[in-house]
Amino acid sequence: MKIRLYQEVDQAALLTVWYRAAAIAHYFLPANYFQQERSDIVDLYLPMAETWVYEHQGEVVGFISLLGQTVGGFFVDPEMQDKGVGRSLMDHAVQLRGALNVEVFEQNEVGRRFYSRYGFVPVSSSHHNATGQPLILMKFVPRR
Repeated sequence: MKIRLYQEVDQAALLTVWYRAAAIAHYFLPANYFQQERSDIVDLYLPMAETWVYEHQGEVVGFISLLGQTVGGFFVDPEMQDKGVGRSLMDHAVQLRGALNVEVFEQNEVGRRFYSRYGFVPVSSSHHNATGQPLILMKFVPRR
C-alpha cells in the first residue's frame, strides 16, 4: 500500500472507485447527476485539484483531491472501506495542509460518519446548486 500523486494513467481506476463509492453514499441523487459529475471530474476537477491516490496491491482503491485546504473529492472503494484507507488518505491531507474543510451532503451518512469520527465538526449549512440537496460544511483543525 502506498499513497502517491495521481497520474493520468489512473483515471479509469479513479472513476471506478468514485462511482462505486458515490453510488452508495449518494444514493439519493438522480442518475443523470452521476453522468454529469463523471464528465466534470475528468474535465474540471482533476485538472484543477491536487489529487492523491491510495494503491493497494498495485490497484487504486481510494483518492483524495485537495483544492487548497478544501477536500474537493474523497472516495474509497466500498470493498476497502473500514480498512484504514480513508484514514490514511485524510492523515496525508492533514500532513500536507493542516486544517481542512469539506462540504458533505446532509443525506450522505457514510461520509458524515467518517468525517465526524475523524474530528471534523459541522459549522454551517447550505444547498448544492446543481441538485438543491442540503449540504453541511465541516471543518477539521489538528490538535497541536
